[in-house]
Amino acid sequence: MSRPHTTTAVTLALPLLAACSAPSPPPPEQPAAAPTAAPSPPAAPGTAGSGARLPYPETAKRPVTNEYHGTRVVDEYQWLENGSSPEVQRWIAEQNRLTRGYLDALPARAAVRARVQEILSATSANYFALDEAGGQLFALKAQPPKQQPSLVVLKSASEPAAERILVDPEVVDPKGHTTIDWFVPSRDGKKVAVSMSEGGTENGTVRVYDVATGKETGDTVPYASTGTAGGSLAWSGDGKGFYFTRHPRPGERPQEDMGFFQQIYFHKLGTPEKEDQYSLGKEFPRIAEVELTTSESGKLVHASVQNGDGGEYWHYLLDASGKWTRFADLPDKIIRARFGVDDRLYLLSRKDAPRGKVVRLAPGKLDLAQAELVVPEGEAVIQDFLPTKARLHVLDLLGGPSQVRVFDLKGKALGAVPIPPISSVRQLVRAAGDDMLFRGVSYTEPAAWYAYSARDGKVTKTALAMTAPVSYADVEVTREVCTSKDGTKVPVSVLRRKGTALDGTAPALLTGYGGYGVSISPGFNPLWRLWFDQGGVFAVANLRGGGEFGEAWHRGGNLTRKQNVFDDFAGCARYLVERRFTSPDRLAILGGSNGGLLMGAQLTQHPEMYKAVVSHVGIYDMLRVELTPNGAFNVTEFGTVKDPEQFKALYGYSPYHHVKDGTAYPATLFLTGANDARVDPFHSRKMAARMQAATSGAAPILLRASGSTGHGLGTPLSDQIEEQTDVFSFLFEQLGLDFPPAKGEGAPR
Repeated sequence: MSRPHTTTAVTLALPLLAACSAPSPPPPEQPAAAPTAAPSPPAAPGTAGSGARLPYPETAKRPVTNEYHGTRVVDEYQWLENGSSPEVQRWIAEQNRLTRGYLDALPARAAVRARVQEILSATSANYFALDEAGGQLFALKAQPPKQQPSLVVLKSASEPAAERILVDPEVVDPKGHTTIDWFVPSRDGKKVAVSMSEGGTENGTVRVYDVATGKETGDTVPYASTGTAGGSLAWSGDGKGFYFTRHPRPGERPQEDMGFFQQIYFHKLGTPEKEDQYSLGKEFPRIAEVELTTSESGKLVHASVQNGDGGEYWHYLLDASGKWTRFADLPDKIIRARFGVDDRLYLLSRKDAPRGKVVRLAPGKLDLAQAELVVPEGEAVIQDFLPTKARLHVLDLLGGPSQVRVFDLKGKALGAVPIPPISSVRQLVRAAGDDMLFRGVSYTEPAAWYAYSARDGKVTKTALAMTAPVSYADVEVTREVCTSKDGTKVPVSVLRRKGTALDGTAPALLTGYGGYGVSISPGFNPLWRLWFDQGGVFAVANLRGGGEFGEAWHRGGNLTRKQNVFDDFAGCARYLVERRFTSPDRLAILGGSNGGLLMGAQLTQHPEMYKAVVSHVGIYDMLRVELTPNGAFNVTEFGTVKDPEQFKALYGYSPYHHVKDGTAYPATLFLTGANDARVDPFHSRKMAARMQAATSGAAPILLRASGSTGHGLGTPLSDQIEEQTDVFSFLFEQLGLDFPPAKGEGAPR
């Protein structure tokens, strides 16, 4: 399986953060306008930078009372949840007119856009989601000025000039709104199954391509992937068909269940989709998320079944006789499985090992009680691993940065793979024998694929390496430690130009995530150059709720303990001020998705601490989130209002319910997409309406609602350019930064 997001350590796909798959490629020669629901009018007088309160659209208050365990909760903007309502559509258009009028009038916007386009136009090709099959490499390739990444096939990592484009989404859809969700080559490399979706929905249909000719075979499987439960596929050993995740078809279940109830079916090449055969899954829960893999021999298929998004799994194995066996249940805490080249199963277990250990099962012997311990738990958090012919490569997390250790198959330590300090390894791929390829990236060096030689332990950068149009030779990265409210030590990476004075005058941007056991690891984005050229400090917090220090770190920030995440972030913000990296009137924060929830909590719990907030596709109404399709998958991470204690925690921090009238809130930009299958856009609509009505200050509260994009994956390049331009322009305006900076401005002091 090769997807754009293949590892648990990610860096948020936001304007000032490197995407975990591919950074935004440059715009076409004639970039599209910003994705708004209405054309941009001339800027209204007294909007951008005048200090006057914005003329927010009138938003009706229609109180609805919901009761939870005896607590009555009044919701004045519940009517904004119906995104298809003509009234709501008119309201969105009015919000977009206000937002465009403000952003387009910003004096720096034209110069910012020119610089963004200049940098991204010079960005080199980026190869990601690499996979090996049949002696060749498959990869997704983002190449300026393409709107979407293409699927390419290569002879080796040293011969990109000989690559072939196998699937170009812009040939499928010249408008650039179709993207590749994921792809899976057959074990012999002769066929490849590709899931593609439109408009950022992530609702994918699988098409099958012949690798030699590049032509479609005619096999299509709809509803194989969704933006809620995802999707997966595993080829049979003979390459004549595949097992795949099948979602309900229209008419099979009620509409509210269409993105749920994944099951595993088998598709035989050359047969119509209606003849696909059921294989497994009638016992799966409604919120099952399935991932499938085929063994090296092709005789076995493994299925991991996640119980929603909380990090709990069941595991099944299909043997050569066609029988499925469940060999691991939720209490066994097996979070990942990989086949060895001899079909043995290597398992990442967190049972009695919150930082992870690797155990092994032989084919036909699926008793976990008899599993052989290969790599015991240690100080580092085991994130992933790759078994090769005679070795086991183990990818660790060290609070955010990575390390890679090497063992023989008996568990004897053979040393470490040399990688740069404070860097991230995103993916491990088998090569010949015990050699491997890995994708490495740091905060100051762009991503590259490296070849590791088992014979001499040397690492060589391959030709699949990005080059940057900017240099970060003047930027230093330090690892700082902050203290949270309860005394927990929280690491934060701080990036700044060498020589930047610690006198509190530098503008700073702090970001974080803190959820799902997802770890924020080092990543590179050439657009940071705009921030550093303003003398800016950029900080990335590794909060509880993530996986940086193992499952205990994750569990310390989920369910009823979610408030710890917000306290951790506030502690990092205070640290930046106390250490004079910045000051409250120069501090901005940014986050997205679960990180958008983090932004909402900071807005409502500490509005005085920040000058500006940018929140992408965020979750804000924690009492009604589980009523949305993907919200149901989040119950195992956030909790449910049906449980009294979990309701108490959810209501205790729900940002939407803690907006207070008469509060001078910091300048805030909410961004959302109408096709978002992961976070319903109503969260951003309701939060923006509530804050606009409540704020007592003149700082703008803006909603930027795209009508043609989703959660982020699949956003066309031209829309990405406009979005990033808006975010930079907004931040520069709120922090009082001129762009381009005057001579000497932002220089090291």
